[in-house]
Amino acid sequence: MGDNAVTSPAIRETPLSPRESFAARLLTGSVKKSYDPVVDMDWDAPLDPDKLFLPPEIVSLYGTPLWEAMTPEQRRELSRQELANVLSVGIWFENLLNRLLLRELMAGDPTSRHSHYTLTEMGDECRHMMMFGKLIDRIEARPYWPNRYERLVIAALQLFLRGSMVWVGALVGEEIFDALQRRTLDDPQLQPLVARAMRIHVTEEARHIGFARDALAHRVPTMSRAELLYTRLCVAVAAPLFVHLMTNWHMYARAGVEDGRAARRLARANPHSRRALGLGAANLGAFLDKQGLIGPIGKRVWRRRGLL
Repeated sequence: MGDNAVTSPAIRETPLSPRESFAARLLTGSVKKSYDPVVDMDWDAPLDPDKLFLPPEIVSLYGTPLWEAMTPEQRRELSRQELANVLSVGIWFENLLNRLLLRELMAGDPTSRHSHYTLTEMGDECRHMMMFGKLIDRIEARPYWPNRYERLVIAALQLFLRGSMVWVGALVGEEIFDALQRRTLDDPQLQPLVARAMRIHVTEEARHIGFARDALAHRVPTMSRAELLYTRLCVAVAAPLFVHLMTNWHMYARAGVEDGRAARRLARANPHSRRALGLGAANLGAFLDKQGLIGPIGKRVWRRRGLL
């Protein structure tokens, strides 16, 4: 090299913080294993005329006298309607979550791994909404729309879910049903197309759940007492809202049950359904309790709704 050559100083890379390192690992995982429902689902595969659309122990009336009196065809139809309701709720929730994450990005560092994974998660959620919509159409069901009161609540959530509650809301919406999916996606009574959608969702939601848990765990030590009390209140309210959405009386009516509202009351009191919800919420409840985010009132409400 000549005397007049210009040498560049060595670039010293700043070590990543634990939060950034975790987001970087999630980004790598997303590159290695992500799905596109348009090409990774066989939408032309025939539905099995004898298989259910949800495993029986997940169906809200499972084990009740009403369930025992149903024919196999009636049970299959109820499972079809319950799946359509779950998918519809999933679409509303992931739409809301993307709005919250986009708002978080407005105040974030666009060069950070944390922001880059937030964008990656939003892309995943967009594909999940498409997958859920296509699946409702493929099983020849109709989506379930929120009523006027529910629409107002969903719209208002954007105002109340801020800071730590963005991540609490993400976990309540994702983790309970994710745990149920993990326990049942290999059930031989389940439609193969539904099992495939569950497997895709479980794979990608595992990263989303880890991301939300990490963000919440980093925020808890910095919370003021007011934010902690507010978060505990919201955690308590989340339980009845989740159970309400999962037991929409219209799905019983569409399945041919004569009194949909009576069926909903039966489902909410059903010990089998409550046990399934409790198992699904166990890990989330333990995590929130460890973070100090389920207060005494929250624990009572969650127990009353079968989530603890």
